[in-house]
Amino acid sequence: MTNPKNAPALAHLHVLVSGAGVAGPALALNLLRHGARVTVVEKAPALRGGGFAVDFRGHVHRRVLTEMGIWEEIHARRTHMGRQTVVDADGTARVDLPAEMMSGDVEIFRGELAQIMYERTRDRAEYVFGDSIAALTETADGVEAAFEQGPPRRFDLVVGADGLHSRTRRLVFGDESRHLRFHDHYVAGFPVPNDLGLCRRGLLYSEPGRAVAVGNYDGDPERAGALLVFRSEELAYDRRDVAAQKRILAERFAGMGWRTPQVLAALQDTDELYFDAIAQIHVDRLTRGRVALLGDAGYGATMGGMGTGVAVVGAYVLAGELALAGGDHRVAFPAYERRIEGFAKGCQKTSANAGPFFAPPTERRIRSRDRMYRLLGSRLLAGFFKRLSEKAATAIDLPDYPAA
Repeated sequence: MTNPKNAPALAHLHVLVSGAGVAGPALALNLLRHGARVTVVEKAPALRGGGFAVDFRGHVHRRVLTEMGIWEEIHARRTHMGRQTVVDADGTARVDLPAEMMSGDVEIFRGELAQIMYERTRDRAEYVFGDSIAALTETADGVEAAFEQGPPRRFDLVVGADGLHSRTRRLVFGDESRHLRFHDHYVAGFPVPNDLGLCRRGLLYSEPGRAVAVGNYDGDPERAGALLVFRSEELAYDRRDVAAQKRILAERFAGMGWRTPQVLAALQDTDELYFDAIAQIHVDRLTRGRVALLGDAGYGATMGGMGTGVAVVGAYVLAGELALAGGDHRVAFPAYERRIEGFAKGCQKTSANAGPFFAPPTERRIRSRDRMYRLLGSRLLAGFFKRLSEKAATAIDLPDYPAA
């Protein structure tokens, strides 16, 4: 299909995006800036709220968010999270972790970030909630998509932005077992009462192979959030069985000190549990035919890999390369892969340390971690630490894409 003279670069394209977490709305926003028609399909019945706080750091993130027109709003709605303190079993402080280490230049709740991008796209993009892709069939001039609920439809391109356990990736690139690399730890998150009276600060307690963190990110005097990390062999469990996940956590954290009993009591009452392996996604290719992978679906890491920043930068690059190529995916998709692959892998490398950081395997490693961060958090090394924390987030050269 040709593009009429003087029309926006992507006015002739209709793109199906699977997933309305962060990557999907980010891509929708960038594609719309270049004139594309966008349909976003999301299996959840509505936009998901809540979630962990996510951060952005360095000039690359700021440039992309500024060009997307959302930097100021993200900055206005930031968490203002302060220091996080590693404590002993009796609550005595061992070391303060600098705010920029955990929260970057600006931090926002994942649900609020998704809401910002959804509000800026919902009147121009089509959002279909409560449905998901069932099958994809590529034809000479497009992709026929079958859905679990709605009728089949044709699109020019399809992008899987549906997370670490992407259905789009499974349909086009093969079973998840081929791509997911387990990193010997599991993580859980859920709300707890703010019994410690925290206000925009967090506490972390570690024993060999397991850790409990409690933090308050929004200043709410009633609520806080708990994060549990434990080292483990790979477990067989149903990701939809919340009761089974609660049993796993209760068993793994039984007998742990500090505030763990109170945290486990709150776990039994919650219906907002997040539980998953700390893992990464590695695929041989990010594109196949007219289908591309974006964000966690293509280069995800459960935690510690700046996944939200990588997803937003990836959305900007994918839309930009399509605009630069006049919508020709045969040119744009390889360019997207070349530009984003090294950047994504560099950020993934940092996530390999997430489990051992929270839950070092021995008391000796716990003490070693604390000494290192006490040194990095000193005033003498503050500038070095900031540059170190931004290194992976800025390791990409962004071209000047066509004006939106």
